[in-house]
Amino acid sequence: MPEPGFCVECGAALVDALGNRCPCCLLGLGLMTDDVSEPTHAPAADDAVEAHSPVLDTFGDYELLHEIAHGGMGVVFKARQRSLGRVVAVKMIRAGRLASAEEIERFRAEAEMAAHLQHPHIVAIYEVGEQGGQHFYSMEYVEGRCLADLIVTRPLPLRRAAAYVRTIADAVHYVLAHGILHRDLKTSNVLIDSLDQPRITDFGLAKRLPGSRDRTPSAPALGTPGYMAPEQAAGKARLVTTGADVYGLGAILYDVLTGRPPFIGDSTLGTLRQVIEQDPQGLRKLNPQVDHDLEIICLKCLEKDPARRYGSAAALAEDLDRWLQHKPIRARRVGPGRRALKWARRWPAVATLIATLSVATAAFVGQLAISPARVQEALTRMRIRAAEDYFADNPSIALAYLACALRDNPAKHVAAERLLAALSYRRF
Repeated sequence: MPEPGFCVECGAALVDALGNRCPCCLLGLGLMTDDVSEPTHAPAADDAVEAHSPVLDTFGDYELLHEIAHGGMGVVFKARQRSLGRVVAVKMIRAGRLASAEEIERFRAEAEMAAHLQHPHIVAIYEVGEQGGQHFYSMEYVEGRCLADLIVTRPLPLRRAAAYVRTIADAVHYVLAHGILHRDLKTSNVLIDSLDQPRITDFGLAKRLPGSRDRTPSAPALGTPGYMAPEQAAGKARLVTTGADVYGLGAILYDVLTGRPPFIGDSTLGTLRQVIEQDPQGLRKLNPQVDHDLEIICLKCLEKDPARRYGSAAALAEDLDRWLQHKPIRARRVGPGRRALKWARRWPAVATLIATLSVATAAFVGQLAISPARVQEALTRMRIRAAEDYFADNPSIALAYLACALRDNPAKHVAAERLLAALSYRRF
């Protein structure tokens, strides 16, 4: 029996007992002039791979076994390729035959870009095609779990987390070197295979870097809010270059070390505002076991200014490798001056007010510090003038004034000279 709940063609919810297709897809089948083979619900007798797995439906050369995942545009099935007797993953457009030309173009662009990447830590693409109006591509089936599932209950051990991200960073460097920007790096787009090795998947938002042949259609959604680079969240398309994927790697590292993405808001808009305006919370506040140097590496990736992040994914991989080998890392700790500057840039109005108050306070304190000296100077001059007035009628009082002036201000040469002259040339 087909798996209930969704259409095998487009992934839409099934509301009536119409087999394994929704009304729209059934209507499309009825209007088609081409012959469509009946679904086969049993594997071929000579199929040695997954021989006893129930078949959900037959789709060209593929027997769909069950749904693996689905997203905004596509749905992925675990399938058996009959001609080669192997288990694969088949991704289709959820809208099926009702997909728009733009959706089809984006879907094919995703498949074509991923198909040109041959790397041990990137899920391989086998075939890109179309069957009965349904566009699809088949890819390597990875037996394992996605990285996001591994941190549902608690963060990963530090060295395991660093080793994963180092390997992912090497793969991302390979992708960027081929002129492709992933733009949606996150823990749910990384699979951990049976050999405990990470594998990058889902190039649905990938695009070619400037300077390469960019035929990627624009899309309204450009990533997952909690993992997006600030320039990406702000919609500054021209600034979204290799630094955005370095940021994505830092977001993955943050997630596996703390168990949560760098930013979590009450809504999508709230999360995007945090990404643009706030710095992520210190990793050690969320997980005290995080090493200081590992925190520095992660936060360097998450700098708001792309120029202050690692210059490449390879540079990040190198620093993680140095940390794993207990060598000094190349990233530097952000000092208090730099932190204050970053805060002032995020809150310019408040920073201006605080700066103004600080200057006024400093001036007031300085005035308080200077005022006693000025008062003393004025008092000394007054005593010297009084002494001159008293010398004619009462020299003793005049000498007393000069003595007081010299006692209170020993550095006052005028008082000393007047007193010495009076003692030398006057009679008392």
